[in-house]
Amino acid sequence: MRAYGATVELIPGSRQATADAAVAAHGRDGGKIFYASHAWHPFFLQGTKTLAYEIWEDLGFRAPDNVIIPTGGGSNVMGCDIGFAELLRAGEIAAVPRLFCAQPLACSPICTAFDAAEGRSDGKQTPSAWNEPRPTMAEGTSIARPVRLQETCDALRRSGGGAVRVAEEAIAAATLELARKGLYVEPTCAQAAAAYHELLASGAISAEQLTVVVLTGTGVKATPRMAEILGVAL
Repeated sequence: MRAYGATVELIPGSRQATADAAVAAHGRDGGKIFYASHAWHPFFLQGTKTLAYEIWEDLGFRAPDNVIIPTGGGSNVMGCDIGFAELLRAGEIAAVPRLFCAQPLACSPICTAFDAAEGRSDGKQTPSAWNEPRPTMAEGTSIARPVRLQETCDALRRSGGGAVRVAEEAIAAATLELARKGLYVEPTCAQAAAAYHELLASGAISAEQLTVVVLTGTGVKATPRMAEILGVAL
């Protein structure tokens, strides 16, 4: 960003702290600064819905039984909800897949909201601890106040899916498991693979079902985290 000539302001703390600072700066310097978050863009979900079309095409023009999605603001969950619904209306699939959101236990407000609406609690921690970001290797999804939280929960509910919290140890283990299969991804998206194991163990999904685990980011962008997981110094 600096190479392109931008002035960069570093914000200490979580991703949520950065978003809060960007909102606070909106309109500053005589209106020259504005907050351009994709989370607020009215047409952004028309882009993320193509994830559903890509999955459908890659599977030989059929829908899977389940899709597990690493989730921060919920845009990929909502995109899949839109895309698969369009495919259903077009007669291209017989049923929409169940959508499951995966979030780090350290910051999982969508899971909290979904479970509260369903009258459930997994008993791992008090709900107050789920909603504020704490250190997590899945920092890309550490969003304490998703602006489309209710819409995301509605999408999960329409599909018959659910929400899964994963602990740091499970995220680290899934990151290494994927790497050793040749998939070098960042911990932020490896949490979806960790959620897959939890869903299997709980019986929410079965090994016989066709399940897609969405991997959204390369491990190259998380080199310090990868070194931390491996226990090596950079």
